[in-house]
Amino acid sequence: MKVSGIGSIGYSNNYALKTNFKDAEKKQQSTNTYENPISRKTERNLAVLGALGGSAVVGAVAGGLVSCIPAVKGFKIPVLSGIGAAVVTLALTLPTKLYHTAVNAFAREKEMDIFSRDKALKANLTEEVHKEVLDPEVSLDKKLDDNLKLQTANRAAAMFFNTMNTAN
Repeated sequence: MKVSGIGSIGYSNNYALKTNFKDAEKKQQSTNTYENPISRKTERNLAVLGALGGSAVVGAVAGGLVSCIPAVKGFKIPVLSGIGAAVVTLALTLPTKLYHTAVNAFAREKEMDIFSRDKALKANLTEEVHKEVLDPEVSLDKKLDDNLKLQTANRAAAMFFNTMNTAN
């Protein structure tokens, strides 16, 4: 197994098979289609629902506070003031919530794509090493060397991601 740069991993066995990230990705896409579980539409709907709920709470509090004023008599003024406070709160918070939700949903989609592609590539490379291990024509030293390189690469990637997470 030959590791050449970050962009590709070359692998060869008796049949001179070469695999790199692009080939493995094409193979993975052809075998099964991946559907990202992050839905922007659902995220947007949840943001609108959260903004509506928050503005309803603000409206109810405003209406309750207005009804506590001794000069206000009746039911109409507190209800109208509560509705007005809710509409103003919704108008001020909804655009910001929608913007941040769209940005966060986009970032989460990309993270999930990277994670899924990484898992698929690891599975394909592990499968190739496993095929080599089962091949009786390959020497034991080469099998052990390739398996050790694959395990070392997996540990190095895990250590890299752990250091990235602790740095933040």
